[in-house]
Amino acid sequence: MTAAPLAREDLFDAAFLDRLRSLAVRLRKRRALSRRGNQSTPATGFTREFKDYRHYTPREDYRAIDWRLYARLDKLFVRLYEETQELNLHILVDTSASMIEPHREKRQQALRFAVALAYLGLAGQQRVSLYTLGDTVHQQLPPLRGQGNIEKVIHVASKVSFGGLTDLEKSFADFHPTRQRYGVIFVISDFFGRDVTTAREAVKRAASWPGEVHFLQILHPDERSPNLEGEVELSEVETGERRRFWLTKRDVQRYTDAFDAFCDELSRECASHRIDFMQCGADEAFEQRFLDLLNRGSALGGA
Repeated sequence: MTAAPLAREDLFDAAFLDRLRSLAVRLRKRRALSRRGNQSTPATGFTREFKDYRHYTPREDYRAIDWRLYARLDKLFVRLYEETQELNLHILVDTSASMIEPHREKRQQALRFAVALAYLGLAGQQRVSLYTLGDTVHQQLPPLRGQGNIEKVIHVASKVSFGGLTDLEKSFADFHPTRQRYGVIFVISDFFGRDVTTAREAVKRAASWPGEVHFLQILHPDERSPNLEGEVELSEVETGERRRFWLTKRDVQRYTDAFDAFCDELSRECASHRIDFMQCGADEAFEQRFLDLLNRGSALGGA
């Protein structure tokens, strides 16, 4: 069973898009300040845009001199460039049933992160691709470039269907980001699998991807500390399996401890493979958490 698509206004309103535009301008200025210079670069995927001239000094490489300008002015100048690295930004969103049932706030939070990341990538002239994770990985949008494509991203994101099973290991194994240019990859998921070891094995798969990898775990507070006691019937939202339990407060605490251990292990496994890991509650203020994500450092934000 799949849930109805979101309305556009449930993802972003005009005011927040204006704030995103302002943030994108600040990030571009920060990149310009950190990457300005007259040095050449051996890295692939860079473009060099002319910015200005300055006087030549004897310690500099004479090959940087603009000889045509010297012929006109009889003075030595070198050209200054702004170096911009073209990135492939890949955004992978888990669309399994656990991302929407029984806490629909998880879907909204995940899609808002996806659209906001896409906006920053498009505003920075990066190539942005959107994927969904379910039984395998599915590409929802081909690589797009240019800020004008944000409407396509919002439209597709709002129409994405959530439901069914997720297979993180297969999805990660089937995902093949390009090896021609440096990539930034964001995986947005609760990272729930068949058992507690699934996420750990998926991390090992992700460690082989070329580029910079970020895991963003979206959780609802009730998933960690459910308000349950006594006789209850629980349903596994992805498989439909049902079981009856008699739960005491001690049982719920044991579950919470196991849940925390699962998240801690996922965080440690990511750290051991140089994958950035951040946890976000579905009920947390989106804007602040999005800024927290960028402040952790990423090529996308120029940090």
